[in-house]
Amino acid sequence: MNDPASRVKRPRAAMLALLFGIATFVLVIDQFTKFLAVGLLEDRPPVPVIGSLAGFTFYRNPGAALGLGSNVTWVFPLIAVAVFIAILVLSRRLASTAWATGLGLLLGGLFGNLVDRLFREPAFLHGAVVDFIDLSLFICNVADIAISAAAVTLVVASLKGIEIDGSDSTRVKEDSHD
Repeated sequence: MNDPASRVKRPRAAMLALLFGIATFVLVIDQFTKFLAVGLLEDRPPVPVIGSLAGFTFYRNPGAALGLGSNVTWVFPLIAVAVFIAILVLSRRLASTAWATGLGLLLGGLFGNLVDRLFREPAFLHGAVVDFIDLSLFICNVADIAISAAAVTLVVASLKGIEIDGSDSTRVKEDSHD
């Protein structure tokens, strides 16, 4: 029990609850803020908050990041489903808080934008994602921020040697050299 790696591991059920709890939270907040954006910002001028650096600008994004791929919007739901399946497969080994957090953020963000793709104008599987957080260089939404936070979380966990099963890969490497 004195092994530091054993303290990082958590019961799988708790990690799955964390993963799906975070995903649900992100999805609800994302859809709620998009609901507000449609009601308060659509067809209105931009609202500056921090001068020209940040504010709120309503935009229906038919593509992916930076509007790319707007003519193949049907592909994005397929990618989201593939990532969801990958997360389910990975979750069989899940025992790390960092990985559960990162995967939960990713899943919530993917589903937030997937709901838009499926149910928003102009049509099923071709819906435009509601973006409204204007960060001067690009306009995004809560789901996009969660996906970016997931990427950072998972990269940091990997760089720190934290494996999805909660083990410490750097410790395993050190122990193998002893």
